[in-house]
Amino acid sequence: MKISVITAVYNAKGTVAETIQSVLAQDYQDVELVVIDGASTDGTKELLESFRNKIGVFVSEPDDGIYDALNKGIKHATGDVVGFLHADDLFENRSVLSEVAEAFSDPSVDAVYGDLVYVSKNEPGKIIRYWQAGEFSSEKLKSGWMPPHPTFYVRRQRYKALGSFDTSFRIAADYDCMLRMLGHPGFHCRYIPKLLIRMRVGGESNRSLANIIRKSHEDYRALHNNGVGGLWALAWKNLSKLPQFLRRNQGKIKGA
Repeated sequence: MKISVITAVYNAKGTVAETIQSVLAQDYQDVELVVIDGASTDGTKELLESFRNKIGVFVSEPDDGIYDALNKGIKHATGDVVGFLHADDLFENRSVLSEVAEAFSDPSVDAVYGDLVYVSKNEPGKIIRYWQAGEFSSEKLKSGWMPPHPTFYVRRQRYKALGSFDTSFRIAADYDCMLRMLGHPGFHCRYIPKLLIRMRVGGESNRSLANIIRKSHEDYRALHNNGVGGLWALAWKNLSKLPQFLRRNQGKIKGA
C-alpha cells in the first residue's frame, strides 16, 4: 500500500526542512512525498531543491491559497491513501505511517485518524493543547465533533468519488470536506487512539479576530451545506476545545 503525504508550503524556510525530515524518517517504506510550493520567495524553494531526490512530486508555482495547493497535491498523488503534513507540523514518531497502513489493511476502512497536540511555535516539545479525538459516531458529528484534519488519512479513490476541497472556503474547507465524507452513507473510518501529529500554533484560522469570525461563518456554512447540524453544533464545536488545554499533560512528546 502506497501512502502519499502532501505538504503544501509557502515561505516556510524556518520549519519545512524539519517537516520533510519527519516524513523521510518514517519506518514505513512505501511513501510518496508530494510537495506543493506556492512560489515561495524566502528561500524555501531553494531549500526544497536540496531534498529533490527524496521528493516524489515537487511543484512550485503560484496558487490560490492552501486548499488550492492541497487539491493540486491530491491531483498529483498516486498513493492508495492520501494524508497531509503541513509545512510546520511533525509526525510524533517514526511509526505513525506504519500505524496508518495497518489500520487500512482492513479493506472496509475508508479513512483513519488519531490524536494531535498543538505545540509552541518555537518550542515544539511544549504542549499547548491535546486534541484527543475519540471514536467517531454520526451523533457526535451532528454535535460539532470532528477529527483533527492533519491526522486524517483517506483512500484516494474516496477523494475521486466525493470530491476534495471547496476553494470557496478560505479557512474551513477541511471541515467541509470531512463533513462531506463522514456524513456519506457507508463511509467507514477507524480511530487510532494514539498521538500522531505535532502541530505548531499560529495557524491561519486563529491569526486575527477577523479570521476567527470568518471561520465561524464558514463552519456554519459547512454544517448547513452538508446537512449535518446547525448553531448548536457550531457552539459545541468551539466549546469542546476548552478541555484540550486541561488535557495537554496527557501527551508525552519526545524532547519535552
